[in-house]
Amino acid sequence: MTMVTEQAVPVENPTPPPVRPRRVVLKLSGEVFGGGAVGVDPDVVQDIARQIATVIRRGIQVAVVVGGGNFFRGAELQKRGMDRNRADYMGMLGTVMNCLALQDFLEKEGIETRVQTAITMAQVAEPYIPLRAIRHLEKGRAVIFGAGAGMPYFSTDTVTAQRALEIHADIVLMSKNGVDGVYTADPRVDPTAEKLETITFQELLQRGLRVADQAAFSLCEDNNLPMLVFGAEGDDTIIRAVSGDKIGTLITA
Repeated sequence: MTMVTEQAVPVENPTPPPVRPRRVVLKLSGEVFGGGAVGVDPDVVQDIARQIATVIRRGIQVAVVVGGGNFFRGAELQKRGMDRNRADYMGMLGTVMNCLALQDFLEKEGIETRVQTAITMAQVAEPYIPLRAIRHLEKGRAVIFGAGAGMPYFSTDTVTAQRALEIHADIVLMSKNGVDGVYTADPRVDPTAEKLETITFQELLQRGLRVADQAAFSLCEDNNLPMLVFGAEGDDTIIRAVSGDKIGTLITA
């Protein structure tokens, strides 16, 4: 009796779905909060809060670092003759104003939120304590880090990487104003500049591409912490970045 065996049909392996991060640190520039002007644009902050709330409801822990460029920039004030130390402290206070605005809109979305600051201001925020921040995140709360590093000469980009490492985040999400990723050159100057989907921190530094502070890149590279750089403009960019959609540029070690 002859046995007939069916030939196995090769099955193509489907592309694996993107790995969803468990905990992220999101950097928001102060310019976004102001909608390009000085102060806070309530409509813009409300939309940011809606996106963050959506992400948290999906089970992802979100901590936020906020810039203060819509109020003060220490480096720019220094150029006008102000002492750099004092100018940077003014910038730190500007970040706290943005933190409180975002906290208010997040709580209106039904998300419990805690603001932690590197400068003690007990009436409006908790002091920055990494273990307490982790505990808040595990309870489903949003945590917003304000006042930078509490020291002059440190940018909020560097603080974002440092906070992400301390609270054991899986990725840094760098939302940038006016650019939607990393390009081979400045796209506002060079029309032939091409957007990169992925790049390593080492390649980025070697090619002199500047989308964040070198100190932030070095911290991420040394500790194998990936960073996704994407544009703040557009619909649901924060949700898309967390969901693994093709957006921005992924920088890895």
